[in-house]
Amino acid sequence: MTQQSNSVPLDHETRLQESDHHSIKLWLRLLTCSSLIERRLRGELRKRFNTTLPRFDFMSQLVRNPAGLTMGELSRRMMVSGGNISGIASQLVKEGLVDRSTVPENRRSFIVKLTPQGNELFAKMAIEHEQWIVDLLGHLKREEVENLMLLLKRIKQAI
Repeated sequence: MTQQSNSVPLDHETRLQESDHHSIKLWLRLLTCSSLIERRLRGELRKRFNTTLPRFDFMSQLVRNPAGLTMGELSRRMMVSGGNISGIASQLVKEGLVDRSTVPENRRSFIVKLTPQGNELFAKMAIEHEQWIVDLLGHLKREEVENLMLLLKRIKQAI
């Protein structure tokens, strides 16, 4: 997102016109909220842990699967290309945060899992990440969150 000269941030909703269909307005509002939250999380991860959101997401998948995941499964779960996953894995292996080994029954496939050092770092990051989310969204009342979750579920199912 860019900045206007009077330092008011521009966002996706600045594209809107009064005559736009309500679905377009909703889409741009959702996109704007998602982008703003993601930008804040990226900044905090960089500042506090000198890491990126994709690396955090990669480690998040592995912490939930202690036996490890194949590179293909990680790619599917994170909805990114295998090349992106391979690059992140190589960096994390080099830093001692992840182990990568071949799958015995398929020598062309790799499985990755967090090392003890990776688990320890992720635990620290996860605590702060959760607090950042609470800081961003915690002002909503429980009923508001439940209503929003229900509406978003309807959107997800329709898609």
